[in-house]
Amino acid sequence: MKIMILGGKGQLGSDCTKVLSETHDVISVDLDELDITDLSQVEVVAGNFGADIIVNCAAFTRVDDCESEKDLACKVNIEGPSNLAVVAKKEESRLIHISTDYVFDGRKKLPEAYTEKDDPDPISYYGVTKLAAEEAIRRITDNHIILRTAWLYGIRGQNFLKTMLRLTLKDPQKGIKIVNDQFGSPTWSYRLALQIARLIESGGNGTYHATSEEYCSWYELATYFLGKMGLPHSLVPCTTAEYPMPAARPMNSILENKRLKEAGINVMQDWKSDLDEFVFRFRERLIDETREE
Repeated sequence: MKIMILGGKGQLGSDCTKVLSETHDVISVDLDELDITDLSQVEVVAGNFGADIIVNCAAFTRVDDCESEKDLACKVNIEGPSNLAVVAKKEESRLIHISTDYVFDGRKKLPEAYTEKDDPDPISYYGVTKLAAEEAIRRITDNHIILRTAWLYGIRGQNFLKTMLRLTLKDPQKGIKIVNDQFGSPTWSYRLALQIARLIESGGNGTYHATSEEYCSWYELATYFLGKMGLPHSLVPCTTAEYPMPAARPMNSILENKRLKEAGINVMQDWKSDLDEFVFRFRERLIDETREE
């Protein structure tokens, strides 16, 4: 199949490019090559390539900045995906759009997980824009996959693990406060790319959840990661109230991959086993890149 990937230089986009290129004809573009908020640009690029599938990994994901840059958040997170849906329908392409745990309020009692049947109720502007994008895509085209994921990390781009590594290497003795009362499933972008490939092969359609199995807090994740990296650290667990941020975060971000499991196509693994593999593959590169910053 011919697949066009948006946000191709980012964390998930780069892994999707790597995985999908093995079995498909892939064109991978980023903001410097295609602005998804410009409908005419999308029409030209998608039309010329003749994509069977459009994978949207592009988004304005700086959650706190979305609270102060609402116009930009709307443009990138709502108008962009809407444009892609319009073009996908016109070209008879399938649109795969990446969404988020932030469409939920996070108030479910732990350790209950959110399924695809739960009603969204975002508590941040980022979540509002991502939910609006989902709704727009469903209105515009039936030929879509909306894939909700959470707590992404990978070798490309910025993420929580890289922030922890940078702070730790800068000063191993400094007590770093990490929230210990928000829970979710750390998800490797490479594993998610494999899941996207499996969905394409199976002809999936509609809304799916796709995160790693099991869950932890941000503090537990940071502690486990730095331990696997073999680095001394001084992390200090704290509550959300002790670490205020501009945007509200869901306290419970645990998603259940219910539809993937029902279809027998869930390839997601336990978060610890994926993180072990991630560190095994990239430990030296992560350290080298962090020291070069």
